[in-house]
Amino acid sequence: MSIVEAEVEQTAAQGAAMEITASRQELLKELTATQSVVERKTTIPILSNFLLEAEGDRLTITATDLDQAMRTSAAVKVKKPGSCTIPARKLYDYVKLLPDGDVSIKLLENHWVQIRSGRSNTKMVGMARANYPQVPEFPSVAVTAIPAAALKTLIARTIFAISNEESRYTLNGALLVLKAESLAMVATDGHRLSFVEKPGETLEGISGEKRVLIPRKALSELASLLGASDAETVEFADDDNTLFFRIGHRTLSSRKLTGQFPNYEAVMPRDNTKFAVVRSSELSQAIQRVAQFADERSGAIRLRLEGNELKISATSTEAGESEDTIDTPYSGDPIVVGFNSSYILDFLKALSNEGEVRLEFKDSQSAGQMRPEDPDAEYRSRYVLMPMRI
Repeated sequence: MSIVEAEVEQTAAQGAAMEITASRQELLKELTATQSVVERKTTIPILSNFLLEAEGDRLTITATDLDQAMRTSAAVKVKKPGSCTIPARKLYDYVKLLPDGDVSIKLLENHWVQIRSGRSNTKMVGMARANYPQVPEFPSVAVTAIPAAALKTLIARTIFAISNEESRYTLNGALLVLKAESLAMVATDGHRLSFVEKPGETLEGISGEKRVLIPRKALSELASLLGASDAETVEFADDDNTLFFRIGHRTLSSRKLTGQFPNYEAVMPRDNTKFAVVRSSELSQAIQRVAQFADERSGAIRLRLEGNELKISATSTEAGESEDTIDTPYSGDPIVVGFNSSYILDFLKALSNEGEVRLEFKDSQSAGQMRPEDPDAEYRSRYVLMPMRI
């Protein structure tokens, strides 16, 4: 065998022979699901690439930023099995612009990759497959099936309350609490806390209670995956360092957040005896109007409850002042509390501004609480808000 033939054989063994044909529509669907995980500004160039692996009749696409990874697959015609890495953003943007039809992807020498579709012919500069980081595999034991619709609701009602401050590490995610007959999620940024529970939900393989901290970025990816899937359940598993969520043929893995989440039960108000019940949509509209005149930095508005009325007001030296009044049955002692307007709006938006909401107070210095006013609701939500001095 000549030196040239030996080199060709060696290149083929490294996956240089990869060649596939895929439907542009199917390929784009999977690239869309995966590309959001790719790190835009990375100091490690290989992380800007997709890893493509072709075997049997499937193409597996992987993306990772080292904190989390997404793995998905599509049915393709595999002419030659193998693997390669391609710049993710470039491939996604290019395939998006191609007309519908078949797309062929072929690995050439020096990690270049040829993409052909109809009369379009492109070559992209890839990188060595050997440099791509190892992505953790989904565990085969201790897998729990979580209802997809419930998980989607839990994320929507808590993700907005997660802290953005990097220094508050354990608050940069939401706590998922799994029990044999319920699941719950809670998030807080120190100024507010959102708790939602779905009782009466049987979870196999859970005895006692299992608590896991899920990073915000992973929750955001999960929400996108759940929105794009009609799967009824999410398979959840974890090991010492990693959380795994499998939705249909897509798997999201994320590094665990370590540390102690605050004792949220201790924060829940027990004796907020003054309360008013108002329509969510009415409250949201009134706050949006009044908040135009709140202090720009604090967003503080004043809630005054007395004589069967809830008055919402705001004042600022730059903008002026505004007041809105909502009728509500209330005959207790007058109470005035200040809150951040956008915090209240976040919660109402998570409830889709539907139904009625109960506002519960103790006094102007204590935490207020909001919850949907529906005894037959499928989900139990509680939203705790620290008051502001105004």
